[in-house]
Amino acid sequence: MNEPTYTKPMLKEGSLEGKTILITGGGTGLGKAMGKYFTELGADLIIASRKLEKLEETAKELSENSGRTVLPVQCDVSDYASVEKLLKTSVEKFGKVDGIVNNAAGNFISPTERLSNRAFDIIVNIVLKGTYNTTLAFGKHWIEQKQKATVLNIVTTYAWTGSAYVVPSAVSKAGVLALTRSLAVEWAKYGIRFNAIAPGPFPTKGAWDRLLPGELQDKFDFKNKVPLKRVGEHQELANLAAYLISDFSSYINGEVVTIDGGEWLQGAGQFNMLEAIPSEMWDVIEKMVRQTK
Repeated sequence: MNEPTYTKPMLKEGSLEGKTILITGGGTGLGKAMGKYFTELGADLIIASRKLEKLEETAKELSENSGRTVLPVQCDVSDYASVEKLLKTSVEKFGKVDGIVNNAAGNFISPTERLSNRAFDIIVNIVLKGTYNTTLAFGKHWIEQKQKATVLNIVTTYAWTGSAYVVPSAVSKAGVLALTRSLAVEWAKYGIRFNAIAPGPFPTKGAWDRLLPGELQDKFDFKNKVPLKRVGEHQELANLAAYLISDFSSYINGEVVTIDGGEWLQGAGQFNMLEAIPSEMWDVIEKMVRQTK
């Protein structure tokens, strides 16, 4: 059986030649998938997150695969000083950074009344604060250097619909979407473009195990919520991200591209179906989530 076209690379070889791109949360999951494709298209890469060991492992793998330079940098995006250090390290290594993908994220499912204010802070600090920290630090540098650049933010369809049971994430992603659209207008005069991708279900081992631990992934099969009756392939997202970070999309600015097989149109609020979980089961789920690393 032939491999579906959508699982294959889309852009021509060398499409990102000469570019250096930063991906936050670039050591695993969708961040790693995007980074792999960017390097295959000729880009040098900076990957950043809090877990240096995982970053170094990924950097070695991607570099050996593509022959490109991949720089792993430990960074807590919620801390502006840490982001400034990331900028300094990146510029010292490569001379310039042409684009950033704000991909670092955190999420967990829970009835909102069970959450502490600290739980809210953890998600908001990574997703919203982390995105504006990176955008502000690198943006100021680009404006000062009179350098054109591209920012790609990873949001979600519930950034505009909202979603029960993932409220801190919904609040944060909505803020990131507003940031994308606002700066697309304000910083266009500096040659800095902003766009966003809103992915539907693209299961990744770590994130989805934490969100829906144990048998929940079978009970709430996301394929049933997607009109196309399948989840996304990582290469599909990487293809779209590569296009939006490349010069081929230079007239696209302030746009959010949904890639979800029609899921949000079928039923707004990606996690609204969790209303079916009885209250006593949330105790069990909470224990399972805490045990999932």
